[in-house]
Amino acid sequence: AVFVLLTGCIDPSEAYQSVEWKVLFLIIGMLGLGQALQYSGVADLLAIKVVETTHGMDPRILISLLYLLSAILTEMVSNNAVAALLTPLVIIVGIQLGVDPKPFIAAVMFGSSASFATPIGYQTNTFVYGAGGYKFGDFFRAGFPLAVILWIVASILIPVIWPL
Repeated sequence: AVFVLLTGCIDPSEAYQSVEWKVLFLIIGMLGLGQALQYSGVADLLAIKVVETTHGMDPRILISLLYLLSAILTEMVSNNAVAALLTPLVIIVGIQLGVDPKPFIAAVMFGSSASFATPIGYQTNTFVYGAGGYKFGDFFRAGFPLAVILWIVASILIPVIWPL
């Protein structure tokens, strides 16, 4: 961004007007929320509830559901906030289930990075959205099919790459 300003591609007032302030403050707020949930113990309580709810479920299905949850959340909140919120939770879930938490962590990491259907979840999407004059629906039409394909691929490959 600094390089673009220094080279005169855009002037400072245009750069300032292109910032989506609501989205920026949303990202900052969600990072704080993730930290608060972790330090307050709420993440631990949520993990216990997840384990109780999914008792007896095949862990591969849980991996798929965690990916899906992460991917859905990252369409509404920043990917960093989703990862910060869910990673401590899934580590505890894996430990409580008595399995390696790495596949669950991978599901959250890949799912939270799969922000293709909205301009909100990833900073580059937000910048392109504002500067390129795209509409919200443009992201959905192009990104939703890709998100579904990646969910299916990740649900199959994560348990293969990181065995339970």
